[in-house]
Formats: sequence, structure tokens, C-alpha cells
Amino acid sequence: MGFESSDDAAIYRIDDKIAVIHTLDLFPPVVDDPYLYGQIAAANALSDVYAMGGTPKLALNILCYPEDLDGETIKSILQGGYDKVREADAVIAGGHTLKDNEPKYGLSVIGFVHPDQILTNSNSKAGDLLILTKPLGTGILNTAMKANLIKKETENAIISSMAELNKKAYQIMSNYKVNACTDITGFGILGHSYEMAASSGVTICLNTNSLPLHPEVRDMAKMGIIPAGAYTNRNFLEGKVKADPSVALELLDIMYDPQTSGGLLISIPEKDAYRLLNDLKAEIACSEIVGEVIPLDDYPIIVK
Repeated sequence: MGFESSDDAAIYRIDDKIAVIHTLDLFPPVVDDPYLYGQIAAANALSDVYAMGGTPKLALNILCYPEDLDGETIKSILQGGYDKVREADAVIAGGHTLKDNEPKYGLSVIGFVHPDQILTNSNSKAGDLLILTKPLGTGILNTAMKANLIKKETENAIISSMAELNKKAYQIMSNYKVNACTDITGFGILGHSYEMAASSGVTICLNTNSLPLHPEVRDMAKMGIIPAGAYTNRNFLEGKVKADPSVALELLDIMYDPQTSGGLLISIPEKDAYRLLNDLKAEIACSEIVGEVIPLDDYPIIVK
């Protein structure tokens, strides 16, 4: 599996019992604390393996850093990544560094999956319900955090969410017959939903009343604290999203908002969706059913 779909990782089938999942991700700092930055970047990279239905096993560091960055800061970034990979029961086995004007950190990750258990974003079926496992709004709130516009409790909440592995969500959903899955990252929930809808030949209807949101994000969106990536996502999706006129502008902005290390978006038949939701809520209280899948309509994405 490679270029033919917009999936989260590449997959190479070795034999009838094992396939390798391979992914790569890195980005500049989203928080000031280097250790937390390392954790968030690692959690974000590991998430692609969980979204494909696999278990991370091996990771390599990718680190870009300016020459004047002190050694303790570099060590803290790498320690954050190491600790998060260890939490995933995987191994850091070296990596690569290079000089750059701006720090960037991430991982190349290898995971394993049985070929019959591979999850893609291209098998969503009409009649499925969609479950989201993390709140939305990290892009907007990271922008607001840089300007000291949000409460300390909100800062702590979004940092904790970004650093949280999607490991629990993956383990719980693996007990069910899930049709499709993706993780919500830079394209926002609308962009990643569009990829799922377009690849699956269906229309996805998202319900704004059930979206889990981070504290203060709606207020910040109303103030116009919107990152540039949200406008890029909006431009890309022009003509692909039909929003009900009653949907508030700030909610649409939140749905275009690029997420860092967001949750899993799980497409599962309705008959199993509520049982899966109950199991998820027992471990991940913010999990919600956020939409449904219908036969292909005039638009791939409908927002109500």
C-alpha cells in the first residue's frame, strides 16, 4: 500500500501473517518546553501506526537543530521522544541529525500488523457511524497560547492531549470490526474526513453539536485566533464541503483547524458503534460519535 490512497502510512506485506507499517513525521516546536515537545512529536508520529491498525515496534529519531541550540535542550527533546516511544512498548534505535535554522523533531516508525487486520481510510461504508477519540482545537489554542490568551489549565489540557498516545483507543477498537480509520492531524477533521469520504466513495455527515472541543477554543475562534493552516485547509476543501447555514462560523473554523497529535476517527457499523463508544468512554471520556456515513451525495462532506 503506497501512493494509491491517502492513508496514514505505507504498508509492505511480508507474508500471510505479517505486514510492516512504515511512517515518518516531524515538525517545529509547538510548545516551549523541549521535553514536552519531544513527547508530542513522538506521539504524533506513532499515531499513524495505530490508525492503520498496527503496533509500533521500532523508531528512529529525526532531529534538525540550529548550531546555537544548547546540548541540554537537545537532550530534553530526545528524552521526551524516547520516553513516549517506550510508553508505546517500542524501541528507539538511533536516528539522524542535521543542522538547520529552526528545530524540527520527529520519528520514522515501523510497526507490525496482520494483513487481515490492516485498517485504511478508504473502506468506510454507508450506515457507519464515526467516533472521534480526542477533542478538537489544538491549532487554534497553540496560537492563542503563544499570545498568553488562554488559562493555564487550558494550556495543560491541550499539552496533555497532544502528548497522549492513541494506544488505548487502538487497543479498544481492535476488539471490533472497524471498517476504516484515520488520525486527525494537519488537515483538520474536515480534511481527513474528506480523504476518508473520497477514498471510500461515500459522503460523510458531521454533526457540530456532538464535536468534543478543548476548553476555550470556541471563544478563541470567535476572536479570530486562527492559524494559517486552517485557511490553507479551507482553500483546499473549497467546493467539497456543504455546511448548513445554521452552523456557526467559529465551529467551521475549528473543523478546518490543523491538529497536532489528534485523535482517531473511527468508521464502524452502527450496530457496533455504541458498544465501542461505551468501551472507549470507560478509558477515554471525551470520545464521541461525531457523524455518520451515507451513500455518495452531491458533496463528499456535509456539516450540520
